[in-house]
Amino acid sequence: MLKLILRRLAQMMLIMVAVSLILFGVFDSPKFKRQLAVNELGGFAVQTLSPADYQAWLERKGLNVPFAERYWKWLTGIARGDFGRSFQKSADVGPLLGRALLNTGKLALCVFVIMIPLALVTGVMAGIREGSFQDRSISFLAVLFTSIPEIATAIFLTVIFALWLGWFPAKSRGDGLEFLVLPALTLVLYDFGYVARLTRASVAEVMQSQYVRTAILKGLPYRRVVIRHVLRNALIAPFTVIVLQLNWILSGVVVVEVFFQYNGFGKLLLDAALFGDLYVVQAATLAAVLVAVLSQLISDIGYVLLNPRIRFG
Repeated sequence: MLKLILRRLAQMMLIMVAVSLILFGVFDSPKFKRQLAVNELGGFAVQTLSPADYQAWLERKGLNVPFAERYWKWLTGIARGDFGRSFQKSADVGPLLGRALLNTGKLALCVFVIMIPLALVTGVMAGIREGSFQDRSISFLAVLFTSIPEIATAIFLTVIFALWLGWFPAKSRGDGLEFLVLPALTLVLYDFGYVARLTRASVAEVMQSQYVRTAILKGLPYRRVVIRHVLRNALIAPFTVIVLQLNWILSGVVVVEVFFQYNGFGKLLLDAALFGDLYVVQAATLAAVLVAVLSQLISDIGYVLLNPRIRFG
């Protein structure tokens, strides 16, 4: 287990260094730097920005420093907790990224608290009654919700619960729980179907295994067979998918956060990418890589706990 953890952490460091080098290389082109200056100074700067003014802007932003020197300064700053300064917002990247991650973390917590029990329970109910009306009904709803794009679900929920009934605000511009309801419900409906279908398939497969049939034929209570024998083996695949949803929640909720004007990680990353905010994009990318590696590590540890026969050398 210790070797697994150390190997994953080493992979994380290598990936983060490689990604940061690629991003620095992409953003170091003269064309990108000039576009960044135009974005900050305004569209009129396309025609009026003189070479002298452009060089002064580069010096003020520290972008006239050679690539290697600038990269090393940024890397050592990361080690000290200094992620640079946002060009767009004229603020330190660290606090901006921290607030965005905290907001997305709140949203993810709400999604997981609702989605995981709902998906697992319905998936198990469908799997243990494969081919029944119960199975077909749950499978139909799971496919239906997964097939509807997130933006369509967001519009549908907004029209009903915000504009028609007036129960919840249409835009998430506050810190109360009421501002999280519609974004969280949108993600729950989309993600629920995927996890429920996978759970259903795993449970149905395990129910057909020889040891489960033997346990039932021996007269063991059906509930005990399902809880002690079926779930332990059937939940390995859903557990992996649920853990990997951390990556999706962190970087795949751009549509939802932008639609509801929710100030989370996805919206921050999109705004920074559209503006060309170099240090925000780099810091956000490193945060996404960190979450990806940690979620994979949690997934591997879960494999071992759910099935001791699985070992990672």
